[in-house]
Amino acid sequence: MSIKTKLTRMKKHIIRDEETDRTKNQATEGNQSSTDFPYLDEWKEKGTVTYFIDGDFCLVREKRYPIDHQHGNYTFRDFIRAVGAWQEFMGEHPLSSKGLSPDEMFFFDTETTGLGGGVGNTIFLLGHGRVTDKEVIVTQHFLPQPGSEIPLYHSFLSNVDYNTLVTYNGKAFDWPQVKTRHTLIKDHVPKLPSFGHFDLYHGSRRLFKHKLESVKLVNVEREILGFHRVDDVPGYLAPMIYFDYIERKDPEGILKVMTHNELDILSLITLYTHLTHQLLNIHKHATGHERFEVGRWLEYTGNRNIAKERYQELIKEGDHPNYEATHQLALQYKKGKEVKKAMDLWEGICEEAPVSIRKRSLLELAKLYEHKSKNFQLALDMCDRILSLVTETEDKQNKKHLTYLEDLHHRMERLEGKMNKKTDHSS
Repeated sequence: MSIKTKLTRMKKHIIRDEETDRTKNQATEGNQSSTDFPYLDEWKEKGTVTYFIDGDFCLVREKRYPIDHQHGNYTFRDFIRAVGAWQEFMGEHPLSSKGLSPDEMFFFDTETTGLGGGVGNTIFLLGHGRVTDKEVIVTQHFLPQPGSEIPLYHSFLSNVDYNTLVTYNGKAFDWPQVKTRHTLIKDHVPKLPSFGHFDLYHGSRRLFKHKLESVKLVNVEREILGFHRVDDVPGYLAPMIYFDYIERKDPEGILKVMTHNELDILSLITLYTHLTHQLLNIHKHATGHERFEVGRWLEYTGNRNIAKERYQELIKEGDHPNYEATHQLALQYKKGKEVKKAMDLWEGICEEAPVSIRKRSLLELAKLYEHKSKNFQLALDMCDRILSLVTETEDKQNKKHLTYLEDLHHRMERLEGKMNKKTDHSS
């Protein structure tokens, strides 16, 4: 039966608030023998139950893990501690769970029939995880045949009591897909709740893109979180496996897709824990570059004082100078009108830092010598040193390089004009 036909048939069954209890009982206590659904015993062995509503059904599978279960480098109890640590955070950050309890966070992932958006792309698996003080509960809602989206979304939305979504690129993909499909059947299922949203993909890009060829979740798991999948079904195969399942009804392949989805959800919990440890400086292991990127992220989100502390820590630690942190701290001093501190830092690294940082440091010194110290000769000397570096290292045909050179020459001409004007006044 097509979804259009099904929706027409269901119009007279619009769910109202006063009918919720009756409908819920009907859905959870439906007669399983009313369908000749194949392989039902295999599904039941995997912890799956049928969810009936008005003669149609979906499948719901639940898996539980003890709170001390280790997933990668962390246990799920570490997540509870991470949420607790946010309660003491005095700043603002898009990943802050301040004011939330652990069980109010909703770790969410979907599997769909394609990678594109729009009404032609169907969600066939809705998975979500919740962390209580004793266990992690992963629940998955599966579409056993096209056209059964009403029981799928009814089962899903009847059990959603969370405040905040935690996803991996879900803000751009998963949740818009849910909204699109929900629009088609909104008169027949509970209202779609409004969620806050923690998207861990953006945090992973900020912190790990310098060391990972790709920040796909499976790569972050392996290289950052210390979790290695065994015999996992790649996500890109999920649509083909689902279509094969629709044709043959054998659940073997689709159960592997559900395991893949389950691991995605568990990894979201671990990744949120890891990012929190980085941001709140309670990590056990972190590279200097990751800690530097954390500082920049904190700075970007308005936590400048905390960012300055992180840069200062990086500068003091280690046997080798941290040029990136020094340059970024100097910029913070400049923004705070602590010009002398900024100049001291840039002067200290403009001889030995990598070329890219030397160029930026020399340019900042040229600006300060010109506009703050009014020492036009020193400012011009900085520009000469930049010109030498650019001439030695840059691709002379690169458009960006040519624009940079043009701006530099313009600055040098302005400085020479100021010096000549000062000489004329002196004489």
